Amino acid sequence: MAACQSTGGRTASDGLSPPGVDRSAEGEDGLIVGHRLMDSGEYELALRAYMRAAGEIGVNADVLSAIGSANLHLGRLGQAERILRQAVKEDPTFVPALNNLGVVLMEQGKPGEARRIFQQAFALDSGQTDSIRENLRLAIAESETSVYDGPQEEPNFTLVRRGQGRFVLLSQL
Repeated sequence: MAACQSTGGRTASDGLSPPGVDRSAEGEDGLIVGHRLMDSGEYELALRAYMRAAGEIGVNADVLSAIGSANLHLGRLGQAERILRQAVKEDPTFVPALNNLGVVLMEQGKPGEARRIFQQAFALDSGQTDSIRENLRLAIAESETSVYDGPQEEPNFTLVRRGQGRFVLLSQL
């Protein structure tokens, strides 16, 4: 019978009761929520918000880039690379997707390809974003280091005579 008892005279209009839910109002944009969650380090929740955004506004380069970035922060490099490549395919001029793809490639030990991606992002951004400029600088340094620091093998060349006074240098590649 407790359900039939008086509530002490409180009503919804007295200012003490919580307001009702306005079901006609729009919810917060999933991308904005996801970005806020990423800023606070809640990458799994951000990924869920981005997936919700994909369902609400559709799959575009912005949403794919955000999903890829969340996967990158979660250490899911293979998934991040696949999704970011899809974002770049969707919009080859979307700088955040290019930058994030470059970061994934660097993390995977592919500095040469990362350098090319960062160069695209840098050109499209007109060099205005410090983080892209720094990423490009690191990729250039890493790609040049990896070329010169690799195991140096003695080249295997063979000099072959091809007629009167003509020689050809052959190598084993």
